[in-house]
Amino acid sequence: MKTYLITGGAGFIGSNFINYILERYKNSITIVNLDKLTYAADLTNITEAADNANYYFIQGDICNRELVDNIFKTYDIDYVVNFAAESHVDRSIINPDIFLKSNVFGTQVLIDCAREHWEVEEDRYVYGKKFLQISTDEVYGTLDDRGYFTEETPLRPRSPYSASKASADMLVQSYKYTYNMPINITRCSNNYGPNQFPEKLIPLAIKKAINGEEIPIYGDGKHIRDWLYVRDHCVAIDMVLRKGKVGEIYNIGGNNEQENINCIKNIIGILKKIFPENTYINENLITYVKDRRGHDRRYGIDFSKIKNELGWYPKVRFDEGIMATIYNVYNKNKINRV
Repeated sequence: MKTYLITGGAGFIGSNFINYILERYKNSITIVNLDKLTYAADLTNITEAADNANYYFIQGDICNRELVDNIFKTYDIDYVVNFAAESHVDRSIINPDIFLKSNVFGTQVLIDCAREHWEVEEDRYVYGKKFLQISTDEVYGTLDDRGYFTEETPLRPRSPYSASKASADMLVQSYKYTYNMPINITRCSNNYGPNQFPEKLIPLAIKKAINGEEIPIYGDGKHIRDWLYVRDHCVAIDMVLRKGKVGEIYNIGGNNEQENINCIKNIIGILKKIFPENTYINENLITYVKDRRGHDRRYGIDFSKIKNELGWYPKVRFDEGIMATIYNVYNKNKINRV
């Protein structure tokens, strides 16, 4: 029985990952979910997990070394999956210090405690342990209209958020070289799907459109993102944990590049079919706003490494994923209106 320490497990991707592995492995795993419960966390995302006898929730900060150390003393942790992070670029521009503390110092506390509890002698660890750092393609910076990010692409972060994630990646990688630490790093493209906090583009657009409110879009709306359905991402993470070569970095992409403006127009078109009676749902809701500072123009992921080595590839089509996301946002929005 594997025991997972999942940080940020009440957030968007973390909660989806918990739901996925509980569904797949049922009672053959133990999950310890450490989450600070900041504004973007929601325990209702994992209500079914709370009924599982092998699930434990701990509210706390990954920066709290005493707390993290005690978790390792209490539970025989096999995998650390570090989802915990401040992740909204706009907020990082306003308050970068919060991002550096959580994303860099918090990662250092986690990996240091893991090393202390897993190392049996210098540079040798208990078999089967692994520290997985969940990162982002934003650490690579921006692309023009050609090429894709590979695992060998130099890191050129352009926002305080991506700089903090790149710093954490480099720290984790340094533990591989300095201490022979069993680590992996995954870098994903933009996720979408159920339970995403509506400050991100897709759930924000859905919520605004349903309510007949203006949908803000930065600049000319032609920034390109590669959209990855969160369930596909969870499958990839599971594969890397169980089959990924220790020490390697794996890019995870959705094979679904779209301009932001086209993404929003697609969402409006689907919403018009779902709610034909709501005549206010139309493209007139789209409102162009001043562009974000340092706004990366394009992200594009080459995920051939994880495909060739582990057999992973994205399976959920964008129209399928958007439908599931729309109904999730709509149902949450109805609850919030009561």
